[in-house]
Amino acid sequence: MSKPRIAPVVGILVTIAMLAVTAVTGSGQAQTTYKAARTQDGQPDLQGVWQAVNTAVWNIQDHPPALGIPAGQGIVEGNEIPYLPLALARRQENYRNRFTDDPESKCFMVGTPRVNYMPHPLEIVQTPNQVTILYEYVHTSRHIYLNSKHPEGKIQWFMGDSRGGWDGDSLVVDVIHFTDQNWLDRSGNYHSDDMHLVERWTRTSADHLWYEATIEDPSVFARPFKMRFPLYRRIEPNIQLLEYECHTYLELEKERRAGVTPGDR
Repeated sequence: MSKPRIAPVVGILVTIAMLAVTAVTGSGQAQTTYKAARTQDGQPDLQGVWQAVNTAVWNIQDHPPALGIPAGQGIVEGNEIPYLPLALARRQENYRNRFTDDPESKCFMVGTPRVNYMPHPLEIVQTPNQVTILYEYVHTSRHIYLNSKHPEGKIQWFMGDSRGGWDGDSLVVDVIHFTDQNWLDRSGNYHSDDMHLVERWTRTSADHLWYEATIEDPSVFARPFKMRFPLYRRIEPNIQLLEYECHTYLELEKERRAGVTPGDR
């Protein structure tokens, strides 16, 4: 008699068990039965120091390597940004002038969503009425007011105005009142001051936080589009945000000629 084939059966059972607790969406994002821990007031706990690990800061779409730029997979759903014809022409002009016209090169706050995938960590702190995000990049801070309304009128802020609420384990944030001086990356993708951003922040494990943003801007894009990517919890002992002070190329060149070194600042 042949021996029973136990190993294949065990493998099938393990696979079924994994499928029972994990599903994959069309975007490739794993959705598990993970239940986020709660704060003292019962909110999903998103607190901690997090950081994106991708190349979207250079280009939010798929891109090949270049001098000083690593190849990367984009964070835009379908890898397509639906520019209107005139807006596409401006995006191409931005690309040609990217080294001088990028707001980041002028040490401006880069705005959201871009600040969330800069190569710097961020820290989330929660209270019952507010979620605060502290960014290492140029000391940017962002206050997401819960269960409140946007101020009326036409206001232009670099970080926009953020109002949020909870949808299950996700923090959903509605952001308007943008300036038109920000770009979405270093390659010239941009938006206008008419942009409307809806973000979802969802903790999917102890060390993973999924970020999703729907971008709508009728002055620039023919239709809304989405971007999504994970942030990873920084688990080093005593992790904290450090100092990042931006200096423009002109400032650095002036300091170089004056003999100033980084340690002298």
